Amino acid sequence: MESVTLPIVGMTCGACQARVQRSLETAPGVRTAAVNLMTHTAAVQFDQSVTSPEALVEVVRRAGYDASLEAPGSVAELDQRLDLEQRAEYRDLSRKAVVSVGLGLGAMVLSMPLMAGGHGAVVMDPLMRWAAAWMVDPLRAVAPWLFQIGPALIRWILGLATLLVMGWAGRHFYQRAWTAFRHRTATMNTLVAIGTLAAFGLSAGATVAPEAFQSRGLAPEVYYEAVILILGLLLVGQTLESRAKHRTSAALRRLVDLAPKVARVVRDGQEREIALAEVVVGDRVVVRPGERVPVDGRIVSGTSAVDESMLTGEPLPVTRAVGDRVVGGTINTSGAFELETTAVGAGTVLDRIVTMMHQAQATRAPMQRLADRISGVFVPVILTIALVTFVVWYSTVSDAALIRATIASVSVLVIACPCAMGLAVPTAVMVATGKGAELGILIKGGEVLERAGTLQSLLLDKTGTITTGKPVVAGVHPAGRFEPARVLESAAGVEVLSEHPLAKAIVTAARRRGIEPAAAEGFSSVAGQGAFGVVGGHLVAVGRDTLMTEFGVTPPSSLPSPLVGATRVFVAIDGECAGAIDLSDDVRETSARAVGRLRELGLDVAMLTGDAPGPAGTIAQSVGIDDVVAGVLPEEKLDEVTRRRSGRRVGMVGDGINDAPALAQADVGFAMGSGSDVAIEAGDITILRPDLGLVADAIALSRATVRTMRQNLFWAFAYNVIGVPIAAGVLYPAFGIQLSPVIASAAMALSSVSVVTNSLRLRRFR
Repeated sequence: MESVTLPIVGMTCGACQARVQRSLETAPGVRTAAVNLMTHTAAVQFDQSVTSPEALVEVVRRAGYDASLEAPGSVAELDQRLDLEQRAEYRDLSRKAVVSVGLGLGAMVLSMPLMAGGHGAVVMDPLMRWAAAWMVDPLRAVAPWLFQIGPALIRWILGLATLLVMGWAGRHFYQRAWTAFRHRTATMNTLVAIGTLAAFGLSAGATVAPEAFQSRGLAPEVYYEAVILILGLLLVGQTLESRAKHRTSAALRRLVDLAPKVARVVRDGQEREIALAEVVVGDRVVVRPGERVPVDGRIVSGTSAVDESMLTGEPLPVTRAVGDRVVGGTINTSGAFELETTAVGAGTVLDRIVTMMHQAQATRAPMQRLADRISGVFVPVILTIALVTFVVWYSTVSDAALIRATIASVSVLVIACPCAMGLAVPTAVMVATGKGAELGILIKGGEVLERAGTLQSLLLDKTGTITTGKPVVAGVHPAGRFEPARVLESAAGVEVLSEHPLAKAIVTAARRRGIEPAAAEGFSSVAGQGAFGVVGGHLVAVGRDTLMTEFGVTPPSSLPSPLVGATRVFVAIDGECAGAIDLSDDVRETSARAVGRLRELGLDVAMLTGDAPGPAGTIAQSVGIDDVVAGVLPEEKLDEVTRRRSGRRVGMVGDGINDAPALAQADVGFAMGSGSDVAIEAGDITILRPDLGLVADAIALSRATVRTMRQNLFWAFAYNVIGVPIAAGVLYPAFGIQLSPVIASAAMALSSVSVVTNSLRLRRFR
């Protein structure tokens, strides 16, 4: 399966999103499609033997929208281009909104003479009727000349102003409505276009042929100011929505901005400043105090303290010296150093994090499906309601039935808002994933974000999750004729070829005692048990008692008991137990409090470890865990996760490497990492800072996000369920209340803004 992300042009509401979604999902060869109204993208997985990215672009175009293949470049570069486009869109919308609202208010003032002094009968628009009651007399006193202008001239002036607004500021509404019509579909733009054109057409008739109205006992009323204000207020809403949507991706932009634009490179013995895009792997880069590290690399000279808070959340700088790895985007706080570039562009840790966030924000949460189903039929239903409203008013009202019916049906068309339903879920996902990244939590999509809050049980690996993951040798206990140095040297000779944390601790202890281990020949490891090889002509095995049993070795009873909380490994040389090594791994200071928080969230917490029951129980007890499964191999961890998933939703927390199968099997896998390549890719949620408390934060953030999604969907549905009937006039028979189309358009504009604003509250999550 291949995947591609297509930028989509022309989507303006939930109905648009639902149509593109449906078109892509039903296209041949498409496995999954996730269309996002917020990011205006479609993330598609497809079978390359059946279809292609170019064919998918054509599918979108046949649906009535435009699409293109993303221009080459890193995700950071693409987001910078998107940011520029969003800023330009905001400026354009705000300019059109200001002009339109200004002209609309001017049109209201200019319409006052038409409502006074016999120029018309009873004013039908409720807003204008209210405005006339307050404005006519003061306006007559301030500008008496205005009332000397003939009504015909006023109508023509208002008509030309309305055409200007419709043709310039509101042109995109009509263009998109026409495009939708040509593709036999209907969107929010359809509702706006039909509503405003109906009001304009009625007004134009009264302007061109007022006598035709008067001969039928109708006042030649015009509603130009309503058309202008409807478009103006909708543009105000789109402007506010554009600004709010821009704020939802603020966390992603802050990450993108962390990468400096230039780097100081040493080439041919000379130091020169070049654009970051020109740096290649292997370049020597100089980083001075106060500068951001431009690329990923390893220090080849110099020592400094590096602020890595952007990656790990740790507030204190970390000392980095020759051989240490540094990550692009971090800050060099003190000394100067030179690094050798190991990754640039899309290969850097920062760009991969940005890519993960970009992909996460483009995904759909399961809760979006309900909104999509409703959005798919929303506009046809509203058009039907508007038609029924017109018929009912026209057939039941005796006074100015045509005008009253038109006002009511226009109000129905402009108050209905499919936008709010389309934005309800993706805005919450965008803000939550951005907030998570700020906290050091990388969430791989809306589905994972929604699912994390439903977990009932959580299994914690011990090493690197509850403990620091940096064990040290606490004691070497020889047996029989062997000396401690021989035991440690032989064990280190085997373990020098292993990547296991315990192996590294043994090798480090040997070197600190002046022993440089000779690497074993014929090295082999046994998953979850240990390793063996030939060191100095002797067969050496290092590992658990189960490995000793396989080699026919029985540890003598003369060995002292393991240290409290320590992990014991045995060393056998040529089939004889040479001794044991105790290793201790300190419990993280934050682990006990994190376990307490997880319990407060209602989760059953258990520890899953390959360690022996004794030390495992001691560690678990120290952090408040009663449920301990010890002595399990990696495949047995997978089996334990499977067993516990029976009827319950289970999460797994591990280091993202050794626990990969269990992480994948769990409903949500939390990979504890420190920005390493593997850790960033492992699990559903990556915890960048070595703090178990962030797992509790991730679950709490998930629950807060789901609450926000539900609130957004409730208000989006409730707004339409309540607003549309009021606009249709259900309150008129009992209370004489009829909604003005202008007020209806203001309500529509504010509905989608309120949904985005509610999602932005997640930025204050603590």
